[in-house]
Amino acid sequence: MTEAGRFALLSPLGIEPSVGKLVHEALDRAVSAAELRSPGSVAALDAGCGRVSALRAFRPRIAGLVGADVHEPVVPLPHLDEFVIVDLCRVVDGFAGRSFDVVLSSFTLEHFEDPAAALANLRRWMRPGGTLVVATVNRRHPFVAAYLGLPVGPRRALQPLVKATAGDAHPLVGACNDPAAVRAALVAAGFTEIRLTTVGHLARAWGRHWPTFLLGLAGDLLTTAMPSRRSTIVAVARAPEARAPAEAS
Repeated sequence: MTEAGRFALLSPLGIEPSVGKLVHEALDRAVSAAELRSPGSVAALDAGCGRVSALRAFRPRIAGLVGADVHEPVVPLPHLDEFVIVDLCRVVDGFAGRSFDVVLSSFTLEHFEDPAAALANLRRWMRPGGTLVVATVNRRHPFVAAYLGLPVGPRRALQPLVKATAGDAHPLVGACNDPAAVRAALVAAGFTEIRLTTVGHLARAWGRHWPTFLLGLAGDLLTTAMPSRRSTIVAVARAPEARAPAEAS
């Protein structure tokens, strides 16, 4: 059975919607809001763009799409207008302030050594009223917690088993990866209108092979009735609208 066939088993078990569906819906709302504020000039940043971007689906509606990562891409990224190598945790001036209407951070927050600094930078680079969409692992899930508790050596040995390529296996820190910590970090960075959703995602994330798919499926079913412990967090937050001069004084 193909991966698609395995994933078709998830919906009847109550594990759907997928992270992809939630992120797509959030980005659709974000781009629509940006189109109202900046018709024809919507700018978006994929912060930690990797090989694939959920923003590709909105390419016709985005005037400028920038990708950022800590290393050169392993494959061509023709959907981007620009690619920048930048450490989001350290480089405050990676982009000019108020550059982006929409920012996506897809499974990058768990890799940040200093997530508070990274989120503060993303907030700094966003236009007033812009939207940040984040997907990240939830360390309250028992399987994720067990993985993060492993010594570095075994953890590095296991990670490529569930990744599409060895190049996708990056160090996993997990310093800001439970719902309360994510919310607190977003508030501290100055974001507002924060909405968090958790979803089971292990079967999809580990679905390339039957053994890892079944392990992920067991993990998803284990937490179906425990929202705070589901494997993946999707967070949506807004940069505050600009205050009028009288309010700012």
